[in-house]
Amino acid sequence: MRSTWIVSRKETTLASNSAKWPYKAHSITIGRGIEYGMLDLMGGGWNNIVSGVIFAYLTLAQGFNPAIAGSIAAAGRIVDCIWNLFLGLITDNFYKTKLGQKFGRRHFFMALGLVLFACVFPLFWISSTSWVYYLVVYVAMEIIIAMMIVPWECLPTEMTRDYKQRTTLSGSRMVISATGTALVFLILAALKQANNPNAYLIAGIAWTVLFVIAIFISTAFTWERPLTEDFIKELDSRPKQSVGEVLKESLKGYADTFKNQAFRTHLAVYLLSFTGKDFYSTLLPTFIACCISGAGDSWPWTFQAMSILGIPMTIYCAKLMISHGPRFLFRLSYISILIAMVAYVAVWAMGIHNPFWIFLIVSIIYQCGRATLEFTPWNLFPFMPDVDYIMTRGDRAGLYASVMTFCRKSTGAIATWVAGILLEFTGYKADTMKSFDTTPHNVQVGIVLVFFLGTCILIAWALWLSRHIYLDRETHGVLKAEIERLEQGGDKKDVSDEARKVAEELTGHPYEKLWPALDKNGRPIEQV
Repeated sequence: MRSTWIVSRKETTLASNSAKWPYKAHSITIGRGIEYGMLDLMGGGWNNIVSGVIFAYLTLAQGFNPAIAGSIAAAGRIVDCIWNLFLGLITDNFYKTKLGQKFGRRHFFMALGLVLFACVFPLFWISSTSWVYYLVVYVAMEIIIAMMIVPWECLPTEMTRDYKQRTTLSGSRMVISATGTALVFLILAALKQANNPNAYLIAGIAWTVLFVIAIFISTAFTWERPLTEDFIKELDSRPKQSVGEVLKESLKGYADTFKNQAFRTHLAVYLLSFTGKDFYSTLLPTFIACCISGAGDSWPWTFQAMSILGIPMTIYCAKLMISHGPRFLFRLSYISILIAMVAYVAVWAMGIHNPFWIFLIVSIIYQCGRATLEFTPWNLFPFMPDVDYIMTRGDRAGLYASVMTFCRKSTGAIATWVAGILLEFTGYKADTMKSFDTTPHNVQVGIVLVFFLGTCILIAWALWLSRHIYLDRETHGVLKAEIERLEQGGDKKDVSDEARKVAEELTGHPYEKLWPALDKNGRPIEQV
């Protein structure tokens, strides 16, 4: 099937001759989906480097105070959150520049980011005694990576209008992202297993080569909508907003999403569980190195590399989502993680020497739970805008996605920062306590408590809140049928008892306040 962007002969001529458009649309196939999704090899890999490697690198390898290490990671994520607010606006309006007209609104930033990434990323893995050096390089990496990911995420909308084709493009990301995660840890584990003294530097160079190839494939084999005269007129006709107006509107929109009860619960469960996962990833290397007798340097990375199980687990979760629903998947995930955490601490408490195979089995349980956890929220998310729609009669899926992404990055930054501060309170000294033999027992107790409680409290809290997730295939079907009835002119007074109950349960508002009347301009007169 050809791409569903239909360009007239006149528009093609304008695009190729006037703007010398460098991109050509192709059929959207599985192969094209993989080419598009390759950039998420870097995206998934980078996210796990942030949550699972950087803190250990700065403390165990470079000997920095854990509070400083946590602050460096947190600062980069905070800058990333702020930068993302502006970046979308910048790329949307880049068509007005000569560079945008020549290289495209999206691909210019992807290509520029590729070059900068290749130059900057390896610098982080060079040994230095200056925490300022790592802070500057890390913040630069977050800015550069966002420069590629934000425009890249816009490409499915520009490459095709067809829903199924967009699904092909976006669906490839999950498997490729999981592959990137596994490769990051496998490379580091192999180098640590070989006792290479420059393991982090060599791994950093290997990651750079791997990610640059992946980014190049996505940049070279994707396309965006041609900047024809008609398309430029369409872009110019859209309402113009200043940065201040965009921020004000964004903040108001963010606040509006919290009026949606189903989304509030979903967001709370999502953030609590993912932040708990951050505690695990951040502290696992320290826990193993300092608290487990006979542990090898490669252990944390070998256990994290079991994330490769996320690929088949994702396929299995897709079936369970249909047959058992999201609440079952959340519970399955959280219980698996809690069982793994209890097992980790039990091994430490019993003083088992060299428990590699025990930890490998425990890590498999954890990674299966983690894969389920990462699958469920974003597969439940597409139903959320329908709950908002019956409340506002607006199409605000992008707004809800922005809120989830912004909040997730914010809590990820906080988790690493808090983990570092709590380790500092335990008396842990990264420059002298690098193994079981050099870590006093009282410090070990503190590390275990932070590792165990930080993860388990958040996961258990998410498990408790997941009881209130009522949105599933059945309730969404009832809601969708009610929306269709109202769209066809049905009277709100004729609502069935079941539809009223489901609508009120999901939105958190009386049915009478839902589906607001519209003014002559098609805007809601009054909404919840």
